[in-house]
Amino acid sequence: MVEKNKLYTIEITDIASDGNGVGAVDGFTVFVPMAAKGDIADVLIVKVLSRYAIGRLMSLKSPSPYRTEPECPHFRRCGGCHLQHMDYAAQLDIKRGFVEAAMRRIGGFENFRCDAMLGMEKPYRYRNKCIFPIGADKNGKTVSGFYARRSHEIIPIIDCLMGDEANSRIVSAVTEYMSENGIKPYDEQAHSGIVRRVFIRSAKHSGEIMVVISVNANNLPRRERLIKKLREASGNIASIYININKEKTNSVLGSENKLIFGCPTISDTLCGVNFNISPVSFYQVNPYMTEKLYAKALEFADISDGDEVIDIYCGIGTISLAAAKRAAAVTGIEISPQAIEDARINAAQNNITNAAFIADSAENAMPRLISGGARPDIVILDPPRKGSDEKTLNAIIAAAPKRIVYISCNPSTLARDAKHLAASGYTPHRAAAVDMFPHTCHVETVCLLSKLKSSEHIEVELNMDELDLTAAEKKATYQEIKDYVLERYGLKVSQLNIAQVKRKYGIIEREN
Repeated sequence: MVEKNKLYTIEITDIASDGNGVGAVDGFTVFVPMAAKGDIADVLIVKVLSRYAIGRLMSLKSPSPYRTEPECPHFRRCGGCHLQHMDYAAQLDIKRGFVEAAMRRIGGFENFRCDAMLGMEKPYRYRNKCIFPIGADKNGKTVSGFYARRSHEIIPIIDCLMGDEANSRIVSAVTEYMSENGIKPYDEQAHSGIVRRVFIRSAKHSGEIMVVISVNANNLPRRERLIKKLREASGNIASIYININKEKTNSVLGSENKLIFGCPTISDTLCGVNFNISPVSFYQVNPYMTEKLYAKALEFADISDGDEVIDIYCGIGTISLAAAKRAAAVTGIEISPQAIEDARINAAQNNITNAAFIADSAENAMPRLISGGARPDIVILDPPRKGSDEKTLNAIIAAAPKRIVYISCNPSTLARDAKHLAASGYTPHRAAAVDMFPHTCHVETVCLLSKLKSSEHIEVELNMDELDLTAAEKKATYQEIKDYVLERYGLKVSQLNIAQVKRKYGIIEREN
């Protein structure tokens, strides 16, 4: 039996999904923070539970060949990154393993393999969103940075190597303004003080920056001084907000945002589509890898001109609008009314007329759409970490789409939901893991599920001249309907308009 406070020599054979090294003593599992796969180390046992123990790495007898010196001097204390002590190629291999292990163990897909593991050429300075908590050190001095591992102790850091280089100047400007004007940082325990967090968004294509100051108050005193300092810190700041958050909560932002300088949104471009981004918009934090992720999702979706697509958990319409460029019609579903409003604005500014958006939960909207006759050819879903729910998954199954493209930030819930879909015949056919968050344990996956049995699939070329097209000729194409309405009534209608009218009057779209 493993004993607490005893030193053991342990070989680290794997990395757990939280970044801890995994080893064993006489078959009993030991998790070791800061260990690398391949290490042989002296480990002090600090906690023993019924099924595993937790150890502290004391010294390395034989370092792993995958070990490297972290670029960030704060890595060992800061809780933001998990894997900087391993070289990047090893990180990618480990994350691919997370996905494949979950799909095999939880999903029951014994032969599951990722087709690809997509990584970054330069895995630094990729984040377009950073959140810096503000607090006081033991001497009462205002500090900003990130939380230490498994705590709310702020490690003073103003320049995160994953974030924009302008962040350090912006955060310094805020803390200087606070010191010069006697403004206290927020104290979690006492629920006192004013400034809670500095939330920075940066648009990689346009260069525009949005700064949101979260406060435990209705306003900030002498805020014109803050605006002046921030504008001196960066000429790219296009938007400054005060966020009102007076609740005793760990939520990053409260529900009310006050614009105190510049534009309500900043703009960015993703997959050839322009987007307006507000303080509350969901927008992927790594635009470089998001384009690779969405390109892979659209490749798997294989959208044709006549296809109808439903995009569940659509956010501000990032993938919906990219899909709309290829599809006949796209319907996006998102629970946040603000995100849906942003999606509609983004569609309008990109002159996309074949995308409609619904502000409702997936478990409400999807069954209602299907019971109303919607029959999408393709369903794309990108749920939060908790995954989807059975009502939504069952509605997808009832819709009987040709393909389901599942984008996931959590391999465990992807595996669980894929197992549910597989019970109705939708099995994984292709998958790619994408390193959206280098140096952390998080991995994004895009998975294609369909009922196609590749062993029974053949391609047939038909010569249309040899076929009796009498029945086909009776069907009107979308373009023919558009031309007819324009000629008869002088109105321009979109494919989405036509599809909605067909649904309203019970016309089966594939036959008519």
